[in-house]
Amino acid sequence: MKKLVNFQWLSILMLAFVLVGCGTTDEAKNGDTSKEEKTAESGYKVTDDRGVEVTFDAIPKTIVSLQPSNTEILFALGVGDKIVGATEYDTYPAEAQNIERVSDSSTFNSERIVSLNPDVVIAYSANGKDDALKGLEDAGVKVFVIKSAASFEDVYGDIEQIATVMGVEDKGDQLNEDIKAKIADVQAKVKDVEKQKNVYLEISPKPEIYTAGSGTFQQEILNAAKVNNVFADKKDWVKVSEENVIAKNPEVILTTVNYGEDPVAEIIARNGWNTITAIQNKAVFYVDADISTRPGPRIGEAVELVAKAVYPELFQ
Repeated sequence: MKKLVNFQWLSILMLAFVLVGCGTTDEAKNGDTSKEEKTAESGYKVTDDRGVEVTFDAIPKTIVSLQPSNTEILFALGVGDKIVGATEYDTYPAEAQNIERVSDSSTFNSERIVSLNPDVVIAYSANGKDDALKGLEDAGVKVFVIKSAASFEDVYGDIEQIATVMGVEDKGDQLNEDIKAKIADVQAKVKDVEKQKNVYLEISPKPEIYTAGSGTFQQEILNAAKVNNVFADKKDWVKVSEENVIAKNPEVILTTVNYGEDPVAEIIARNGWNTITAIQNKAVFYVDADISTRPGPRIGEAVELVAKAVYPELFQ
C-alpha cells in the first residue's frame, strides 16, 4: 500500500502539554479540537505519487479533479461538493455531471483551472502530462498527483491519500473496509468453483482489438472473480488478432466497449468466430465500462459484475 506522510504534530503536542498543566481551557473541558483547528495551528503534509511532499495550511475547500476515479473517491468520502472542476468523463455519481468541465481525455484547460483558484488540483501522472502539471504549479496552483492504480492495493492507497488530504482519514478507512467486505462477499459465493471458466475480455473492438493481460487492473478484477483470463500469458494492454482469440476458444466473452449500436451482437456475428464455445453458447456479455475500468470505490461492484456474468447460477 502507498505510504502516507506524517502530520506536523509538534506544536499540537506542545499545546496539549500546556493544557494538561492548566486544565482550564475549553479544549480541556470539551475534548480534542477539530482537524480544522489543528491544521490552522500547524498545517500538514502529504506525499503524492511523484514522491513530492505537498504542504497544506488548511483542509482544501475547493478542488479540481482530473480523473474520474478520483472524483468518485471524493464523493464516496463525502467531500464531492467541494469539487469545482472535473473532466468530461466524470459521470458518477449523478451530481458529478453538474460540475464544470475543465478537461477531456487528453488535455486540460490550464487557464480555466487557474482562474477557478482551487485549493488543490488532484491530478494524475500519465501520458506525458507532468509538464502541463508543472505549468499549473508555476502559476501558483497546488497540485497533488495520484498515479493510475494498477492493483486493488493501489486503490486503497489512493483512498488513504485523498482522505488524508481532505482531513477525513476515518472515512477513508471505513470506505476501504466496505470495499474489501464487498469483494469478500463475492469471493464467498465463488469459492467452491473447482474449474475456473476461460474468459476473454475485450476492451477495444475490430479492427484494433485489444484485451487486458497480466499486470493490469482488469486482471486483478478477473482474479478476484475467480475466472481464468485466456490472455494472462501476455502483459499489460495487448493488441490481439481474431485468430488469437479463436485459438484461445474462451468459454465466456466479456466486453467493456460502450459505443456502437450493440457491441455484444457485433462480437457474436463476427466471421469465423462461430467455432468459439462462448459464441456457440451465446455467452457474450457487456460489463459496465465505468464500473469495471475505473480504479475507484466501485471495484467491489466490478468484481461482482464479472462473477455474475460468468457464474450466474451462484448469484440466483
